[in-house]
Order: sequence, then structure tokens, then C-alpha cells
Amino acid sequence: MANIRSKNIRDLSDWNEKELRKLKITTKNRLESFDMSSKPKELPENHPLKSFSKEDCNVLLQNIAHASKSLRTKD
Repeated sequence: MANIRSKNIRDLSDWNEKELRKLKITTKNRLESFDMSSKPKELPENHPLKSFSKEDCNVLLQNIAHASKSLRTKD
């Protein structure tokens, strides 16, 4: 299983495809949490999305898509 907690979430250039996929799923789940509740659950301190707002998560999803596309073009 990909470990994304120890990675730099602000720089996706050194992430592999599996890690990006897991981060994408985690981010989409977080966005769903924002949509389902006016006060989404607090995340643990070591969670990579701890300080992210809904807008930050949307930007991150765009960055993930860009990083994934870059990985595919390298191969």
C-alpha cells in the first residue's frame, strides 16, 4: 500500500502513480466530507489533508491530474 503520509503534498513531482492514485481517492473522500456536512470531521494531526480547505482540495485534485499526466508522458 502506498504511504502518502510521509510525502510532501505540495510537491507531487517525485510521487509515483500508485501514490497519486491513493492521494486522489483520499482527496475526493475529503471533498465528499465537506459536501455532506457543514462541519466535517476533524482529521488527525498526521493526516496529509489536515490543514486543507475545500478549495485547497479542489486545487490539489487539479495538481494530481497534472502530475499523473506528466508521469504517463514520461513512459
